[in-house]
Amino acid sequence: MDTGVKMVALMFSMLIIFVSNVSALINACPKCGSVEVPYPFSTDGNCGDPRYKIYCNNTTNTLEFPSAEGFHYKILSINTSTNKLIINPPTLQETTSCYSSDFPLQGLRLDDRSPFNISSHNTVMLLNCSDNLLCSPLNCSSSSLCRQFEDQMEEGSGCRGTLCCHYLKDSSMNSHFIRLRYGGCTAYTSVVDVQPSDPVDKWNYGIELQWLPPNY
Repeated sequence: MDTGVKMVALMFSMLIIFVSNVSALINACPKCGSVEVPYPFSTDGNCGDPRYKIYCNNTTNTLEFPSAEGFHYKILSINTSTNKLIINPPTLQETTSCYSSDFPLQGLRLDDRSPFNISSHNTVMLLNCSDNLLCSPLNCSSSSLCRQFEDQMEEGSGCRGTLCCHYLKDSSMNSHFIRLRYGGCTAYTSVVDVQPSDPVDKWNYGIELQWLPPNY
């Protein structure tokens, strides 16, 4: 290819990248309090990409991620270089019971049509489960990580004495929900990239989601 043609092609490519970056900056949403809202996330209909809808809680100045059922989870971090974000697991309603705050909506469910899915870096601990789970491939043994959560963390103390199990959310599983129900389990929590040697109070509590880029 002629050198001049190569130069024109290179300049054209650089122009496209420049225009795309400028467009993203212009269309970025305003801060939520002091928290940046990176593109492509959208906190209203006038900024960002509407497929990446999140919410700004103006009371706490925090960003929240909505499930398909409309339950809001606090966003703990966003990493645009890896297309991943971490949301806060639901709270256990009281230390004397073992029900997640999103139990009425049967846990976390993402819209199948959205660009988000639950990553394979999450170790999910299901709590207050029925005996039906003993027939599952999940780890429901006395050495399950969920036992450590119940025994050593105050939030998990209301689940002691019930059946619990843990599993690594991998690619063979549905990546759009963590399911709760009567006859199954009524509560859960999750940690990201946990290592067997990590102390319970140092676990990275959260649910890691990943998203497809806007041009998917």
